[in-house]
Amino acid sequence: NRILVICTGNICRSPMGEALLARALGEDYSISSAGIGALVGHEPDSHALELMRERGIDISAHRARQLSLDMVRGYDLLLTMDQDQSDWIHQQFAVARGRVYRFGHWRGMDVPDPYRRGRSAFEHALDLIEQGVADWQGRLALPARP
Repeated sequence: NRILVICTGNICRSPMGEALLARALGEDYSISSAGIGALVGHEPDSHALELMRERGIDISAHRARQLSLDMVRGYDLLLTMDQDQSDWIHQQFAVARGRVYRFGHWRGMDVPDPYRRGRSAFEHALDLIEQGVADWQGRLALPARP
């Protein structure tokens, strides 16, 4: 019931994925996020803040943090945004085997990094993240939440 959402800097994709997954899965799950090359201590990108605010979610308290071995050990499921991140985690943390999947696993897709690419890139990434949330929610056999 512990899920860690992972991207590169932990200021764009993973905070959005974390927030949407937490809302979809509810309080029976512990959802967090981290980055493989985190901009440690930074707040979410302004486009991420704005897009989440439009969905009624405030992620302004989020601060980027670096993925660590303790985190990898402490979560049941590690969701990355792309295959390169999954590969990196497997290379760095053998203990993660069998628990690392892409956010878009069920559709065979990566979620491209929107960092410094403007609002439309963030909107596209968020659309893919929302699809991933719906897929994982269904795979975890949970009823849809409003």
